[in-house]
Amino acid sequence: MMAKKPPKPAPRRIFQERLKITALPLYFEGFLLVKRSEYQEYKHYWTELRGTTLFFYSDKKSPSYVDKLDLIDLTCLTGQNSTEKNCAKFTLVLPKEEVQLKLSVPLHVSLLPGQVIRLHEVLDREKKRRIETERTLSSAIEKEKESIEDYADVLSPMPACFYTVSRKEATEMLEKNPSLGNMILRPGSDSKSYSITIRQETDMPRIKHYKVMSVGKNYTIELETPVTLPNLFSVIDYFMKETRGNLRPFIYSTDVTLETKGFPVTPLKLKKNV
Repeated sequence: MMAKKPPKPAPRRIFQERLKITALPLYFEGFLLVKRSEYQEYKHYWTELRGTTLFFYSDKKSPSYVDKLDLIDLTCLTGQNSTEKNCAKFTLVLPKEEVQLKLSVPLHVSLLPGQVIRLHEVLDREKKRRIETERTLSSAIEKEKESIEDYADVLSPMPACFYTVSRKEATEMLEKNPSLGNMILRPGSDSKSYSITIRQETDMPRIKHYKVMSVGKNYTIELETPVTLPNLFSVIDYFMKETRGNLRPFIYSTDVTLETKGFPVTPLKLKKNV
């Protein structure tokens, strides 16, 4: 007894499979004879124009394409006189190749120039769709990023080295407890700014103050060349990285004593003391 052949996919399932592979809107479909630069002769394909790409299938019921051609950079589409009866012939001119197409049509159907205009309209529509999709995606990513940042702020609204102290009090804290760190974040002179107070060990201990301005959702460190960062945690990280770890957040602890490292401090260029 001969084995039964597997059933052919239903048209709806074929459409869904192709949609999964390409994930692009379908504009046109039909049989085409295609001759690309690497082909010796025309090949017969069931063809779908999805987005700005022609997908070529071996037959109408194949779920996977065998070749594709992106028309996003199409230079021009020209019609050619064909000696074959009821056949329209086109040439797609692309930057890297020219592709010849043949389409069988009834005598009463006129494809040119209407077909040329229609293809260009589809490509223009698809380009606009892509731009809008990218814009929507970028907006969604930005909103998600803002949500993550807001969530982080709720969990830990301020860096651990932030203390509601004056300039004088911050200086005293650093001088009396050098083992706990050498950098304090504190409120600035007004409600829109903060200050970083640091104690550097060079020839002799030196105290410096840096102003950090709140600008919109960002924070700008007022140096000779201002540095803008997305949050106060990034501000603290910036000072640590610029001094190769010599500046460490001042974190009070009754159990842990942090020893001061002995390698040289990279000085920061100060614009203005606050």
